[in-house]
Amino acid sequence: MSLLTNGRLDRRGFLKTTAAGAIAATLPMGGAMAATPKKGGNLRVGKGHGATSDTLNPGTWDHGFMIAQSYAKDGHLTEVLADGSVGPLVAESWEASEDAKTWRFKIREGMTFHSGKDVTAEDVAASIRFHRGEGSTSAAGPIVAPIQEISVEGNTVIFTLDGGNADFPFILTDYHLPILPADGDSIDWKSGDGCGSYKLKSFKPGVSSMLERNENHWRDDVAWFDTIEMLVLTDQNARTTALVSGDVDTVDKLDLKTIGLLSRNSDLVISSIAGTQHFTFAMSANQAPYDDNNVRLAMKYAINREELVEKILFGYGSVGNDVPIGQNQQFYNTELEQKTYDPDKAKFYLKEAGLDKLEVSLSASDAAFAGAVDAATLYQNSAKDAGIDLTVVREPNDGYWSDVWMKKPFSAVYWGGRPVQDQMFTTAYTCGAEWNDGFWCNEHFDELLVKARAELDQDKRKEQYFELQEIVSTQGAIIIPMFANYVFATQKKIGMPETVASNWDMDGERWAERWWFV
Repeated sequence: MSLLTNGRLDRRGFLKTTAAGAIAATLPMGGAMAATPKKGGNLRVGKGHGATSDTLNPGTWDHGFMIAQSYAKDGHLTEVLADGSVGPLVAESWEASEDAKTWRFKIREGMTFHSGKDVTAEDVAASIRFHRGEGSTSAAGPIVAPIQEISVEGNTVIFTLDGGNADFPFILTDYHLPILPADGDSIDWKSGDGCGSYKLKSFKPGVSSMLERNENHWRDDVAWFDTIEMLVLTDQNARTTALVSGDVDTVDKLDLKTIGLLSRNSDLVISSIAGTQHFTFAMSANQAPYDDNNVRLAMKYAINREELVEKILFGYGSVGNDVPIGQNQQFYNTELEQKTYDPDKAKFYLKEAGLDKLEVSLSASDAAFAGAVDAATLYQNSAKDAGIDLTVVREPNDGYWSDVWMKKPFSAVYWGGRPVQDQMFTTAYTCGAEWNDGFWCNEHFDELLVKARAELDQDKRKEQYFELQEIVSTQGAIIIPMFANYVFATQKKIGMPETVASNWDMDGERWAERWWFV
């Protein structure tokens, strides 16, 4: 056995693993950083996410409100730390076989759920099993599918995989995989019970949540606020107004057009963190006209990526190349030719598809990402010169993720990315994956992904991930024109560590545990 002491991956052989892309970031001057944390106060948070269709079923969570709520109320086996490494939570340590096919996680003793029930290895096993099986519709289904067997020995949970996976501890950081109480053959997700540093006192889907610090939590170095009020503020103007008026203490998804004005407010601190977040336009490859890769390529060359970064992100981001991997992530393909706006090339691919012109509709809403409707309009204008008549359909904010995403054939989407490539590709690009929003299937891609996951030679693994990115970029159904920095604002009275995570927005959505009032 190759021991991974203290729950952190060592750097031996194939286990030399990083979360490159979950890059640590240093906050701008002006905020209350690195001061000594202290307990107290009620934090009010305005989130640009949330819908009336939300539930406490972890397999359904698909946006920042539910991610943040879970990271506050639930415990996970592992977590992505601010420096991008993987660290222990419910699992206090783990070890792997030399081929990385068998993983043993020792469960922390003395932990309890908010209900008072002890957290056991059986709860852990049940919580992961919940997302497995033929009948599962969980979004985490694809990432736990390689698990062949889950067994329990005392306070140790043993995972046997169908192949080696050096990234497995990172996989278990996924927000869909909270540790919840076992309930018969399933888990109890309906009661809101959890083992995190905050207790869920109320949950009104699409409206708000109330959380209260768990005084019986096993850690004393997290959860500084007495209570937290999370508000669903999907309307951009309402969110900004609430921040400026002092009705909330922090908001995410800032309107980038207003940052210049907001930065003049001496009571506010604006943070811009580069990470894995990317904005996309998803084409349904299972229906015409997007079932023809020539059409998909035409659409990719008909978009002006530089213009979107300038006018939608206002420079707070970078150009994308139709791969969901950030430039700072491990095994990012530096040799892939960058696509640029080329209407003539778009026309060429239309001709290859037997078309002189193309008429399509693009569904967009600012619920997808701030400025999504404006981005779609810019796309509409650039596509004209390529012979593409693109109609922008402005969809309602509420219900966008349940009624539009993966329902309409061409839609605007945001992705937070994942700490490792395998997790990102498995979640959204493998054939039949619950969140494969391009409905794209490529047998060679799926086979190569399995090989890369199990490959222990780092040079070979790099070659495989380079090829995977090339396949997605040139054959995939997702247009990824831009990577967006996470830009959020806090009242100056909020303190936070000098280094914050960038694997998700707002300090990896771990703000509930990591921030405090000065």
